[in-house]
Amino acid sequence: MTKKDIENREDVFQLVSSFYDKVRKDQEIGAFFNETIDDWPAHIEKLTDFWETNLFFVSKFRGNPMRAHNQVDDHFDNSIEQKHFGVWLNLWFQTVDELFEGDRAWIAKNRARNIASNLFMAIYENRQR
Repeated sequence: MTKKDIENREDVFQLVSSFYDKVRKDQEIGAFFNETIDDWPAHIEKLTDFWETNLFFVSKFRGNPMRAHNQVDDHFDNSIEQKHFGVWLNLWFQTVDELFEGDRAWIAKNRARNIASNLFMAIYENRQR
């Protein structure tokens, strides 16, 4: 099968949906998501907005990922560790590579790397308060 680059919202939706199917089944990080998210279809749409905004610079996403991740970490007694972001990132890279190739696919992986780092640092800083 010939892969193409991420070109539109439908591609982003496919990527996000496939990725979170893996996340939800993952032994190390699945619980953080499955115990927090009640409405998966709505959450997938919100995350599709997030990634569409990040990849195509459209203004669709409304939310505060830093606050949301801090709240999840608080809920799980500050147990989110850097290794969890590593698992998340590996699953993201795997999913991107399975479905797409090209410049925007590379950007999706690079942005995810930056997002994982920034979110972990925000969680760490929030714990110091």
